[in-house]
Amino acid sequence: MADARDPQLLKGVLPMLVLAALAHEEAYGYALVVRLREAGLDELSTGTLYPVLSRLEREGLVTSRLVPSASGPARKYHRLSAPGALALAERRDAWRDLVRTSEGLLARVPGPDTYPYVPDRSGPPGGPDDPGTALAPVPAPGGPR
Repeated sequence: MADARDPQLLKGVLPMLVLAALAHEEAYGYALVVRLREAGLDELSTGTLYPVLSRLEREGLVTSRLVPSASGPARKYHRLSAPGALALAERRDAWRDLVRTSEGLLARVPGPDTYPYVPDRSGPPGGPDDPGTALAPVPAPGGPR
């Protein structure tokens, strides 16, 4: 996936993606970041993930447990709860509906190469590619000039 993303888009879908990433296996925070990065969220940071995990836990969609670690402090493992699984299914269905609607609208948007004229703004002002002159009305044949 492209690195340039709209943070607002990610903010809107990240809770659903976290639930999806926990659907089959519990994970501690950093392992979850790695899992989501491997899925394509290349620039996801722990600073973005942890507030989402906390909110999901407060909402009862995720549960957690502390597991002692031989290599350092205990790790907090997160797991999808039963209400979380239901919420994930609902959000997935809503997401699919939104994607279908978006794809339908976007499929009708012509690409820049399909427009009758796309001005090349690299030329000098007033030249044939200047949008101010290139898009000026053309007089009808036999009409006033």
